[in-house]
Amino acid sequence: MVAELARADLGLPPGGHQAVSLQRVRRQEEDLPVVTTDRGYQYDYSRGNEQMHSAQGRQRKAATMQAILQEAIGDRLAAAAVLNLGCSTGFIDEFLAGHVASVMGVDIDQDAIALAQERCAASNVRFQVDDAMQLSFADETFDVVICSQVYEHVPDPNQLMKQIHRVLRPGGVCYFAATNRWALMERHHKLPFLSWLPAPMADRYVRLLGKGDAYYERHLGYRELLKLASAFRVDDYTGKVLLQPDRYGAAYMLGGTAKARIAHFLYANLRGMFPGFIWLLWKPEPHDRSANEQ
Repeated sequence: MVAELARADLGLPPGGHQAVSLQRVRRQEEDLPVVTTDRGYQYDYSRGNEQMHSAQGRQRKAATMQAILQEAIGDRLAAAAVLNLGCSTGFIDEFLAGHVASVMGVDIDQDAIALAQERCAASNVRFQVDDAMQLSFADETFDVVICSQVYEHVPDPNQLMKQIHRVLRPGGVCYFAATNRWALMERHHKLPFLSWLPAPMADRYVRLLGKGDAYYERHLGYRELLKLASAFRVDDYTGKVLLQPDRYGAAYMLGGTAKARIAHFLYANLRGMFPGFIWLLWKPEPHDRSANEQ
C-alpha cells in the first residue's frame, strides 16, 4: 500500500510490474537507447532483495565511495552536501554522514525510504521519495552526487544524467559506478550473456530460468557510457582501484591481490568487456571546456 501511494505521489502508474507493459525496444552499441517508462518491480526493489538490507555489504560500498571521494576532493568532502540517488534502505547514507556535512537520500521505493527514515539516527541525513529523472531540488544544490548502479534501472539514462548535471554545483562531482552491458555475467540475475540479448529474448530468458517476469534493467556498453557522460569530465578510477584495492577499501570486491592483478590486466586489455567501472564525473566550471574535449 505504501508503495502504491508513492507511485501516485510521483504521477506513476499503479500496480507495480503487473500493471506495466513488458514491451521493450532494441538498442545498438553506437546509439543511446530509446526506452519505455516502465519501472516494473523497481518501485519496491528492496522487497525481498537481501543486498539492500545487508549492513555490511552496503557499508563496504560506502567505504569505497568515501575513500575515492576523499582522495579526489580532500578537505572539501567534510563540508560537502551529498545527494545519493537510489539510496534504498539508507546504509550508505548513514556511513557517509560521518564524513560529510549533509546527505540527502532519494529513491522511488517508498517502503525502503520509510525503513531508512526509521532506522537511521544521524542528524545530518534526510530521506525522501523522489524520481531521479525529475528531481525536486533546485539547480546547483549539491557538491557530490552518488549514482552507483542506478543508470540501468531508469527508463531514460540521458534524463538521469541531465538531472545530475543540473543539481551539481560547478566543480562538483558525481561518483558513478556502472555495470557494462557486455560483461559475461549479468550482475542482477546472475545469468550469463543476459544483458547482451535483445529485450524480447532477455525477457524470455529470465522467465525460463525463473528469475522474474521480465528483464527490466537496460545496461550500456563502454562507448555508450562514455557518450552518456559526455557533459562531464570523466576521471576513471577503475584501474586505480584494481591496482590498490586496500587503499580504496575494495579488497572485498576482488578476493585477493592475485585476482586484482588479473582483473587489472583484463581491464587494461579488454576494457570493452570489463564487468564494470568506477568513474568520477566532474561538472566543469563555466570556463572549463574539458568535458567536450574527451
